[in-house]
Amino acid sequence: MRGRVALVTGGARGIGLACAEALAREGWDLAICGRRSEEEAQPSLDRLRASGSSILYIQADIGEDEAPERLLSAIRSRFGRLDALVNNAGVAPKERADILEASRESFDRLIRTNLRGPYFLTQAAARWMLERKKAESAVIVGGIIFITSISAAVASVNRGEYCISKAGLSMASRLWATRLADEGIPVYEIRPGIIRTDMTAGVAAKYDTLIQEGLLLQRRWGSPEDVGRAVAMLLRGELPYSTGQVLNIDGGLMVRRL
Repeated sequence: MRGRVALVTGGARGIGLACAEALAREGWDLAICGRRSEEEAQPSLDRLRASGSSILYIQADIGEDEAPERLLSAIRSRFGRLDALVNNAGVAPKERADILEASRESFDRLIRTNLRGPYFLTQAAARWMLERKKAESAVIVGGIIFITSISAAVASVNRGEYCISKAGLSMASRLWATRLADEGIPVYEIRPGIIRTDMTAGVAAKYDTLIQEGLLLQRRWGSPEDVGRAVAMLLRGELPYSTGQVLNIDGGLMVRRL
């Protein structure tokens, strides 16, 4: 993958950082975006650069309308190409609230960041990939990945806005897979399950109990690295006949049992 360039949103922490590290180990050059300053993200960027990959950090909030143009302009200036997009950045509700009490403000915030942002970033990235493919007769080795959640299919009434945003993102993945299939750009969805990150730290005790009681077939927390391995595998082209597919990285949570 030397010389290939991937954009990983939210790639300086948690699942995004694990995805970026997995790609860096395989020789990808990386553009990383996040809302923190570059100084705050520096420890993560140093870890990525230790692999020998070229790393570009762009401070950006993907929920903002100008984010796609800013991100792609910076990548074009530094690398001149984009081979893969990993739509990872997302937020959880600031407060878990029953759907009878949830606010419009929280709903709008999650839809803007978790769904609207990656949808239009994908639109801009896909246009650039197709322009380059046409102008240079380039073969796109990589593709587009949407990191969603088991919450795309599992209802949690105390964070309904999160579930709806991820369910919408799941449909976005299918729409882009359908639109880009004839163009030779594969699109995949990865649904992480219970992953130990900052986002799940506040409910760790609850999930510890559920896991021990048998919620999962594999009775352990998932790690960000579990997701990173899946991303690297897909962008290597290991599933070339599977565009539009969903990979559940969830320890068997979604297996129905009697």
